[in-house]
Amino acid sequence: MLTETLRIPTPDGVADAFAARPDDDRPHPAVLMYPDAFGLRPVLEEMARELAGHGYYVLVPNVYYRQGPAPLIDLPEHIGEEIRPKVIARLMPLVDAHTTERVLRDADAYLAFLADRPEVAAGPVAAIGYCMGAVLAMRTATAHPDRVAAVAGFHPGFLVTDDADSPHLLIPGHLTAEVHLGLAEKDMTPEAIATIDEAFEAAGVGHSTEVYPGTIHGFTMSDTDAFDAAAFQRHWDRLLPLLGRALTAS
Repeated sequence: MLTETLRIPTPDGVADAFAARPDDDRPHPAVLMYPDAFGLRPVLEEMARELAGHGYYVLVPNVYYRQGPAPLIDLPEHIGEEIRPKVIARLMPLVDAHTTERVLRDADAYLAFLADRPEVAAGPVAAIGYCMGAVLAMRTATAHPDRVAAVAGFHPGFLVTDDADSPHLLIPGHLTAEVHLGLAEKDMTPEAIATIDEAFEAAGVGHSTEVYPGTIHGFTMSDTDAFDAAAFQRHWDRLLPLLGRALTAS
């Protein structure tokens, strides 16, 4: 497995990022992996390595690069429930500053970067994300229907809101990718699930929206108390076939 830290030019500066890919000279399909609110850190790098081992070039950007390189704040090795509120309080200004306009400019830059990499195969890419990263993945897919063939979001953030730019509103007429959403039990209300499923139906895309039983928000992240090993495996069991259908791993 080959890994590297990268610097990606964007309209607003230079984003640092982590990339992992198979240890060979062949190009591989790309997966743009957006982190959760805690940002780029060792657990995301390990997940990128795992995914790269299945034949993909995986790019994990530091979405907070405007404020500095990762890690932007000192995170403990394990984010327990007793310190989680304090950590979230420090991160919320960064989350709030990451507006839709910034998300879309960054997505343009990340996809352009991947298109120019000789290690990346020609053809469509996937956008996946965790927590708020699921929103970023969906916005990337609806802004680039010609490039993004698969979307996966796990314990997603706010995909259905009352805002004029709620991600679910752009699905009809814009989304062409196949989608899987893996939800913790309280991530979305039944009404919100029905709303986003209706949007997927209107778009005519293949999709699955699944509540992973017994889980709480953040279940894929092994450096938090929310981690659930069975649900983490289920996440791979859903993600890998999706990528296999949408992309051509080599």
